Amino acid sequence: MAGRPRASSQRMLEEAASELFLEQGYAKTTIEQITRRAGVSRNTFFNYFPGKADLLWVELDASRTVLTDALAAAPADTDPLAAVEAALATTAAALTPGRAPLVLTQWRVMGIDEELKAAGLARALAHADVVEAFLVGRGLDALVARAIGLAVIGAASAAVGRWAADGPERRPLGTYLQKVVHPVLEGFGIG
Repeated sequence: MAGRPRASSQRMLEEAASELFLEQGYAKTTIEQITRRAGVSRNTFFNYFPGKADLLWVELDASRTVLTDALAAAPADTDPLAAVEAALATTAAALTPGRAPLVLTQWRVMGIDEELKAAGLARALAHADVVEAFLVGRGLDALVARAIGLAVIGAASAAVGRWAADGPERRPLGTYLQKVVHPVLEGFGIG
């Protein structure tokens, strides 16, 4: 017996967790409840996620992969800062207005505590690491690359937060990013 396709089981776990987090809050939801609702085993859960908190960050974790791939695809003759801006635009396009991460839109309902906010910060820093590594690979000084990575991801995080808060009528994320990312990169020398 082949079982459920991998993508199907993962998506079912994400949906079950989202439902439960909204119904009873994050803290009151157990992995056992999530797996029961999804109709999968506890072992299947851990094949996809290291822990319960990781279910909150699926979209943002996926965006790091999109960012990494977009930077890797940047032509070698492209200005590194222009490549970062373009890669962030590509990343933003992958987060559609109808699929805003619940952790950003429903955090009050889910009762997310400080520990989970710290997990969000760790993920933002991982995005900054991607930008920094790309810029160092393109020959920028490591300190300058770190500063750019942190500044641009800080701006992007502000844009994502505002985008999520704007609710169902939100515009595409790229419009929010353009407003704050370009000025940051301009300050570092992009024209």
